[in-house]
Amino acid sequence: MRLPLPQFAAQNRPSNYIAEVIETSTTEFLAQCLEPENLSFPVMPPFGSWVKAVDDESKNLIYAVVYHATTSPIDSVHRARALGLSLDDLREQQPQIFAMLKTEFRAAIVGYRPNPEKRNGSAAFYQHLPPRPPQIHQAVYGCDPDEVIAFSEQLDFLRTLLDVSGAPVDALTAATIREVYQLRKADRPWLVQAGRTLSLLLKDDYDRLRVILSQIHL
Repeated sequence: MRLPLPQFAAQNRPSNYIAEVIETSTTEFLAQCLEPENLSFPVMPPFGSWVKAVDDESKNLIYAVVYHATTSPIDSVHRARALGLSLDDLREQQPQIFAMLKTEFRAAIVGYRPNPEKRNGSAAFYQHLPPRPPQIHQAVYGCDPDEVIAFSEQLDFLRTLLDVSGAPVDALTAATIREVYQLRKADRPWLVQAGRTLSLLLKDDYDRLRVILSQIHL
């Protein structure tokens, strides 16, 4: 029996319901990935991918970008050991391994969408920190492409990414731009505008700007 989180049956979960908040703060949250139905490791969300969670109090929808992910033993005392087995071998010989590991990720909050009921139906996005982050045990979902496209019409979130503490922010900014560009079906004008925005934000640090732009290989 698996122990990390009490969870509903996988078949009853929406396909984009990927994790649950286990630590939260004003600027970011830590989430633990839900276990798959089969004997496998939880899918680790990609670096620079977009996730969302609801602040249950205000019903605001919080948007965030994944900047760090780990897979580690549930038991913090004992480290995992190399076994020299393939995934198929692990499923056959050591199936308990999958119940002994957890996958977690940290996501930097980049904005929110207010509760439409309190905004007379408005669906506006705000690219600054919300009044409250999502609470503990709130569901975390992968964002739909249309949401990311709508959110990224404005580019103020790039300033937030450049200020994320404890993260490889240059690589994160480049990865996020690559992700959005792909979701926008290679929208070249948007990419040019993103580059111009970065140049304004980093006008006093050309070397850093050059490093970020060099990582936006498409």
